Amino acid sequence: MAYGMQLPIQSQSTLYAEPWEATATPADLLDLGRTADRTGFAYLAACDHVAIPRRLAPAMSTVWYDPVATLAHLAAVTERVQLLSHVAVVGLRHPLLTAKQYATLDHLSGGRLILGVGAGHVQEEFEVLGVDFARRGAVLDETIDALRAALGADEFPEHHGKLYDFEGLGQRPRPAQERVPLWVGGSSPAAVRRAALKGDGWLPQGDPRDRLPDQIARIRQMREQGAVQGPFTIGAITEPLYVGEPGWDVGRRTISGAPEALAESLRAYGAMGVDQIQVRFRSRSVTELIDQMGAFGEQVGPLLGDLSDSQTASL
Repeated sequence: MAYGMQLPIQSQSTLYAEPWEATATPADLLDLGRTADRTGFAYLAACDHVAIPRRLAPAMSTVWYDPVATLAHLAAVTERVQLLSHVAVVGLRHPLLTAKQYATLDHLSGGRLILGVGAGHVQEEFEVLGVDFARRGAVLDETIDALRAALGADEFPEHHGKLYDFEGLGQRPRPAQERVPLWVGGSSPAAVRRAALKGDGWLPQGDPRDRLPDQIARIRQMREQGAVQGPFTIGAITEPLYVGEPGWDVGRRTISGAPEALAESLRAYGAMGVDQIQVRFRSRSVTELIDQMGAFGEQVGPLLGDLSDSQTASL
């Protein structure tokens, strides 16, 4: 299995942000990116929200860095680690605008983009941008099709749909990759179906371990029935982790202990058919988080099994 992580600092929902992140700096974010790059992480991820309504701000906070700007900033100080939008709410923007931003990111990073997309859930964001919230699923479906064309090899992409219609408009630079991996986020039946039939990978949202096997089986069945070809990357978000024995309260859901114990627990995801896990570490400071990432990369990652060439290509 590969392992990646959603970056702290760039999104600070109370569901997962650590207290120290509130006063963290851009320099801290770069240090974390460099750490991931040298310790074997497959990707770094950044979230996407345009604006948070006052009613949701106490829980979600209003700290949500722009994913394109953030990932491009990290691309300049890293060499190997891939750059994932987890997830871009692409239905909020015209697909040609999204393609311009992410094609440039892929070009500048030397082909390290993974475009993660999702339907979104904050109604006010859609309303203020003039997008129909009730039809966001249908909007995302067509946006994915339009992005496939706009991020392809053709300098003058073409798409003719119900919502978007374009041709004869050139965009360069083109992506460095022949095919930008497109992973679909979400765990609703519609999101799972969209991932299976339209995506190159699936990013579950909050599925516990006992629910994953049925979801994975459903994806495989739908892809087989739909005769969908090509590599497909199954993801999972793990429980919070702490490498070693913590001397503080890391929460009852956190998996902690010796590297061998953590690896044994995480290998269960691979047995389900998971290709990549997204990890998150409990920490009290950026220094402790960097130490945790290093310990995981050096002591736990090698015990998860080697990443095959086919998985590397899909990641």
